[in-house]
Amino acid sequence: MPKAQETVLEINLKALKHNFEHLKSKIKDNTKFLAVVKAFSYGSDAKEIAKYLQHLGANYFAVAYASEGVELRKAGITLPILVLHPLPANFNAIIDNCLEPNLYNTKVLNEFIKVTTSKNLNNYPVHLKFNTGLNRLGFNKNDIASIVSKLKETNSIKVASIFSHLAASEDLNEKAFSLNQINTFKTIAQNFINSIGYKPMLHMCNTSGILNYPEAHFDMVRSGIGLYGFGNSEKENQNLIPIASLKTIISQIHTVKKGDTVGYNMAFKSNADIKTATLPIGHADGIGRQYGNGKGYVTINGEKAPIIGNVCMDMIMVNITNIDCKEGDEAIIFDANNTAESLAETANTISYELITGISKRVKRTFLK
Repeated sequence: MPKAQETVLEINLKALKHNFEHLKSKIKDNTKFLAVVKAFSYGSDAKEIAKYLQHLGANYFAVAYASEGVELRKAGITLPILVLHPLPANFNAIIDNCLEPNLYNTKVLNEFIKVTTSKNLNNYPVHLKFNTGLNRLGFNKNDIASIVSKLKETNSIKVASIFSHLAASEDLNEKAFSLNQINTFKTIAQNFINSIGYKPMLHMCNTSGILNYPEAHFDMVRSGIGLYGFGNSEKENQNLIPIASLKTIISQIHTVKKGDTVGYNMAFKSNADIKTATLPIGHADGIGRQYGNGKGYVTINGEKAPIIGNVCMDMIMVNITNIDCKEGDEAIIFDANNTAESLAETANTISYELITGISKRVKRTFLK
C-alpha cells in the first residue's frame, strides 16, 4: 500500500472481489445476488464499485433514492436497479432511467400506476415490500387483496419481486423473532402468488441473513455491509476484508506545556508536557465531533494516538508523546487492520455511520 501524501480514502477492489466471492459461496448457483450500493456505496464510490461488481457478476443493484440510480445509469451501469425508497416526485426520473421502484404503500402504488398509465407503459417492473416486523416501510399482510385488485385493473406495471427486511438477522439471541419474520413472509408470498396468478422473485436476506438464515435465501439475496468488509460479528469479520482505508498525514507537531490547552473551547488541558500532531481531516470529512476528547484515535507508525480536544471542521489533534514520528508521516484513521468498526465503537456508534459519512471532498483512489 502506498504511503499517503494527503487525506485519501483508498478502495481495495481485490478485497471487494474477495468479499463478493465469499458471500456468493453461501448461496445456491440459481440464487441471484443483489448488491446494495446506496449512500455512495457505503461511503466509497458508487460508480466504480458498481462497475466492478457488474463485471464480477452481480445480478441486481439497489439504491435508496432515485438520484443515486440516475447517477449509476449515467456511469454506464446496465443491470436492473431497485430503488428502495422512491418518492412520487421522482417517478418520472425513475421511468426515464429504467429504474425499478419499491412500492411500499397504497399511496405510492396508486401514484405510480397513474404515472405509468399516462405514459402508456406496459408491464413496467416494480417491487412490493411487505412489513414483517421492522416497522419501517412496507404493506402488511392484510393489504394483499387490495393490491392484487389494483394490479389486475392495469397492464401498466408488473411485479418483479416481493420482499421484506429482517430486523435483527445479526443477533442470534433474536433468532425466534427472525424465524417468525421469515415464516410470515412465506405466508404473505404464497397468498400473493395464489391471488395474482404468477410468481415474482422473493427476497428477504441482508448480509447477516445470508450468513445466518440459508433457509430464507429464496430467489435473491441482498448484501450491503458485507461487500464492504463487515460481517456484523467477530466470526464473520474474519472471512471478510474491509475495502476502504482512510489515511492522512501529520501537518504539524507541537510541544504542549503542562497547563496549556488544545483546540476550540480549551476542551483539552494538558496535565504534563506532551507532543501533539495536527492532521488535515475533521468533521467536514466525516470524523464527527463525538470522536474528540480521547474517544477516538488514529494509528501512526503502528501506535495508537488518541484524539484530544474537540474535532475541528478540517483538522484533528492527536497525542503523539510516546510515538516516534515526524511531520509528513502517515496517519491511519481506519483500514483493514485498524477497522472502522473498532474506531466507531470508541464513540458508541457503528461502522455503517462512520464509513458512509466520509465526505466527497476526501480524495478516492483505487487499488486494483
